[in-house]
Amino acid sequence: MKDLEIRPAAQDDIADIVAMLADDPLGAQRESPDDLTPYLTALERLSSDPHQHLVVAVRNGRVVGTLQLTIIPGLSRRGSTRSIIEGVRVHADERGSGLGTHLIEWAIAESRRQECQLVQLTSDITRTDAHRFYERLGFEATHVGFKLPL
Repeated sequence: MKDLEIRPAAQDDIADIVAMLADDPLGAQRESPDDLTPYLTALERLSSDPHQHLVVAVRNGRVVGTLQLTIIPGLSRRGSTRSIIEGVRVHADERGSGLGTHLIEWAIAESRRQECQLVQLTSDITRTDAHRFYERLGFEATHVGFKLPL
C-alpha cells in the first residue's frame, strides 16, 4: 500500500465519498449524490470537532476509500475512551485489494494513538460479507444494536 495516502477528507472529496456511500443496495436507498449540500454541511461540522476523523484513501490522485472514526471519552469501563468506526467504504474497483484492511488498521492505530481502550463498529444485519471481514480482523459480534429514527 505504498502508493496509498490516508488523509483528512476535504470539500473536493465529498462527491467521491457520497458516490461510494450510495454504491450498494442500502446506500442507494438513503444517499442523494445529486444534492451534496447536506454532506458539505456535515463535513463542516465534522471538521470543526476534534473527536471526528473523516478520512479518505487516495491512490494516484483518486479517492478509493473512506471511513469515519469518532473518539468518545466516557465514564464506563473505568473512564475508558473508545472509538467508533463508521461509514467504511471501498470503491468497487478496489474491493479485494486489501484496501479495506488497510483502512481498518489505520483506524485501530489512530485509536491506540488517541489512547482508546476499545474500538467498536456496527454493520447492518444484511451485510454478511462485511461481518466476515470484520471478524477476520479480530472484531467480535458481542452486542445487539438498536436504532430509533428521529
